[in-house]
Amino acid sequence: MDHPTPDWLALLRARTDTFADLVRDADLDAPVTHRPDWTVHDLVAHLGGVHEWAAHAVVAGDPDLSPEQPSATDSRELAEWYADRAAHLLDVLTRTPSDAPAWTLDRDDRTAGFWRRRQVHETAMHVWDLEEALGQPRPIDPWLAWDGVLEVVDVLHPRQVRLGRAQPPADAVRLIATDVSGDVTIGHGDPVVVRDRAEVLLRLLWHRADVTALDPRAAALLSAAVTP
Repeated sequence: MDHPTPDWLALLRARTDTFADLVRDADLDAPVTHRPDWTVHDLVAHLGGVHEWAAHAVVAGDPDLSPEQPSATDSRELAEWYADRAAHLLDVLTRTPSDAPAWTLDRDDRTAGFWRRRQVHETAMHVWDLEEALGQPRPIDPWLAWDGVLEVVDVLHPRQVRLGRAQPPADAVRLIATDVSGDVTIGHGDPVVVRDRAEVLLRLLWHRADVTALDPRAAALLSAAVTP
């Protein structure tokens, strides 16, 4: 698929800025629709903690960190807590060459550059979560959404299977994007086709879209622990 050469650091900076701006005026008690055990406060704590953890993975070369939970209860204070962690992550990723060794989720890519892309997708999905919780979800850029689909298929789902968090798929699902030139298959055998916009396919993989209208075989695969 043809798309612009991504400047992952610029994309990450833009999305973390958007997230922080949204938090400043957010109702921290609002529920997060697709994570019913979370409030907006929980969502912010999660993403800030993920940024802290990813920065540690680059600097220390291991995943052994339990991020601190925020004590802030005011939305503006919480936004600043989040922005500090996002800024630290960006500083680490900017100072560290993309080919420098780092602990990552991908055993075939143990470089700091992995985290540039991974954190863009992590943040983009949680920006959508936050906007959706606040009643104003905006579309994810199609090429970025499709790159997120490829990340799940190539990296995250195989890792889920490798770690025993998901069973190898009994069926195959072919995902075809309607707004970009994208076509990829999960599983083996004669696939069930799911055709939709790249963003919808990405949200299906992250359990943020309705599967009830899909073929039952596709619904079963996409409802499983395809992603962490």
